[in-house]
Amino acid sequence: MAELEKRFDRAEEQKIYEKWEKSGYFKPETNKGKDKGEFSIIMPPLNANGNAHLGHALMVTIEDILIRYNRMIGKETLWLPGTDHAGFETQVVYEKVLEKEGKTRFDYERDTLYQMIWDFTESNKSNIKNQLRALGSSCDWDREKFTLDKDIIETVYKVFKKMYDEGLIYRGNRIINWDPYHQTGFSELEVAHKERKTNLTYIKYQIKGSNSYITVATTRPETMLGDTAIAVNPEDKRYQSLIGEIVILPIINREIPIIADGAVEMEFGTGAVKVTPAHDPLDFEIGERHNLPAIQVIDKNAKMTAEAGKDYEGLHVKKARAKVVETLESLGLVEKVEEITHNAAVCYKCGRDIEPLLSEQWFIKTKDLAKRAIKAVEDGEIKFVSKRFEKIYFNWMENLKDWNISRQIVWGIRIPAWFCECGEIIVSEGDEPKECPKCKSPKLTRDQDTFDTWFSSAQWPYAALDWPNGKDYKKFYPTDVMETAWDILIFWVARMIMMGIYITDNVPFKTVYIHGLIRDSKGQKMSKSKGNVINPMDIIAGYGTDALRFSLVIGNAPGNDLNFDENKIKGNRNFVTKLWNIARFIQMNAPQAKEVSRETFTIADQWILSELETLKETMTKHIEKYELHLAAEALYDFVWYKFADWYVESSKYYLNDHQTTGNTQGVLRYVLSETLKLSHPFMPFVTEAIWQGLELSDKMLIIEEWPQKEYKRDKAASDEFEIIQGLVAKIRNLGLTKDDSHTIQKKELENISPSHIELIANLARIKKINLS
Repeated sequence: MAELEKRFDRAEEQKIYEKWEKSGYFKPETNKGKDKGEFSIIMPPLNANGNAHLGHALMVTIEDILIRYNRMIGKETLWLPGTDHAGFETQVVYEKVLEKEGKTRFDYERDTLYQMIWDFTESNKSNIKNQLRALGSSCDWDREKFTLDKDIIETVYKVFKKMYDEGLIYRGNRIINWDPYHQTGFSELEVAHKERKTNLTYIKYQIKGSNSYITVATTRPETMLGDTAIAVNPEDKRYQSLIGEIVILPIINREIPIIADGAVEMEFGTGAVKVTPAHDPLDFEIGERHNLPAIQVIDKNAKMTAEAGKDYEGLHVKKARAKVVETLESLGLVEKVEEITHNAAVCYKCGRDIEPLLSEQWFIKTKDLAKRAIKAVEDGEIKFVSKRFEKIYFNWMENLKDWNISRQIVWGIRIPAWFCECGEIIVSEGDEPKECPKCKSPKLTRDQDTFDTWFSSAQWPYAALDWPNGKDYKKFYPTDVMETAWDILIFWVARMIMMGIYITDNVPFKTVYIHGLIRDSKGQKMSKSKGNVINPMDIIAGYGTDALRFSLVIGNAPGNDLNFDENKIKGNRNFVTKLWNIARFIQMNAPQAKEVSRETFTIADQWILSELETLKETMTKHIEKYELHLAAEALYDFVWYKFADWYVESSKYYLNDHQTTGNTQGVLRYVLSETLKLSHPFMPFVTEAIWQGLELSDKMLIIEEWPQKEYKRDKAASDEFEIIQGLVAKIRNLGLTKDDSHTIQKKELENISPSHIELIANLARIKKINLS
């Protein structure tokens, strides 16, 4: 047996990981035949456009703890890793690479650009894989998936065609969020909002055949060129007599009606609103209800169209806005202008303005899908940890709009749809149709758009398991846990639930574990622009993986954001060192396994074994309830304050007595062995190193069994030892030295055996105790 080094060498982590991986212990087949059931997690796929960050480190730590625990309790445990092509986000990252070379994506043919981005992501995927290994991820790399794998794409195509054939997917001309800079549409969720000051302009519209006017307030005067109505609330008494009247649209001189619609807020502006169905989501809905025409006056480059009139055609919206107001003022049609603060819609990646535009896109009808997804959570088929996130989930699902799933980008899964000149749309499972089924024409044009990355990601749980006939799908679906951050609860989790239930008629997972965001020590969100981003690999290099993992879990309740402080890492590095030093002490003082005799247990033995049984029960309960932070706190308290501070110190006294030496050595090794098993899911590297270094078993710790109840708690002995602890603490507080004696009254020893006086003196680090 080689002697443990003074400190755990972080360089050993890679060697330990390689042993685990080569052993095949990451595979679920490790526990085949144990009949303990199955446990599975499909790893949320990391975006293949960069490196793992601290949020990923938290995700990996939580999932690895659950996987290692379930592997140790004997379940066939599958943790399937993967990466996401992350369509738009990856293309934006790569466009920045091109910018440095003085290029744009429009300088390349579609296939060339696609291959360039593919090569870029392949390099990143390799880096991510190495980072996940460094974090200790015990996932089955032989089952690794990428969202652009051939089988994943085939699944996405099958699902798309099924939904299209069943009328759940349609192609329509609807208002979308359009990004003029990136030249693509977005769903509601991909639009950020930036608070900014703007002008609220009050514009007068003349009522036809009279000298009267109706005034509306707008922040987008340039869109009035596309107005097709004025709307008022039917309950608004100020305007009831005007409903049905005609007004003259300024500048354009088009006649438009005054209509009544309950969606109008009477309290905003004047209570009358201009209706521009082609450039506002609410106006589009009003337009549909009242059969209003939609006149598009802004194009995809955020410039005015010919419909805006020759004086405005070609102007950027901001210049057009100023010119429209100037013209209206010259006509005496501006009643007033107020400065207000409002939330402007911007691109969530670059912060540039979003334009609501009419566009031909692919949409999913979500109403019926949402109903089933809501019911699954209401009925308890899916549980949220923490439960408070159910409210957010329900609120979003109950107000869900049709989902725009097409994107005008190159990188991603191209939509398998073809258009014929006769107007027919042909959707396939990927194979190019030879002719139009309606007119038999062979002249078909494939859709240039790709799927929203969230559409393919929403199918991750069943697609990654090889739905519908794969062995893993049949064995591990639905999975047990989907663990992710709260900021993509709606982007991703809700959509996985909808799609999973629709396709498989079953929930995709049984528990949703939500973790919070990691912020800097001041509570600020980490971002490159703030310069406060921390690379987890730097933390690992400085403090070791186990210190990082333990710091990410302890004190971090599900769903709560975590302020990351390097001092916490230092403290938990000391905790790792404490466990290492306990092991070194035991290796020196109890190098060989000893038979333990229950009949000759010391008071300290009985106390530590009782505490250990409590720890086993406590940690098991907390892990089963996904309270990993509480399990970690219980472990920390036991190792530092009970095992190290009290039992190891007591053992030094008993090891000097030949009558108790053997038993004490046996208990030391037993308690260490059980403690390492309990610690392993949280701190896998140092525990495995100790396990092998002390030759505690001929098996690797990763496949050892989770500790079971073995000793009955001895309450009387525990109570007695706690009295001893109290006396020791009192004496230590006196500041006596090892050469001093101390006198205590006999009544202080009423509830403990006099035979423990020498132990008390030893623990108090004094020469002798006298009785008065």
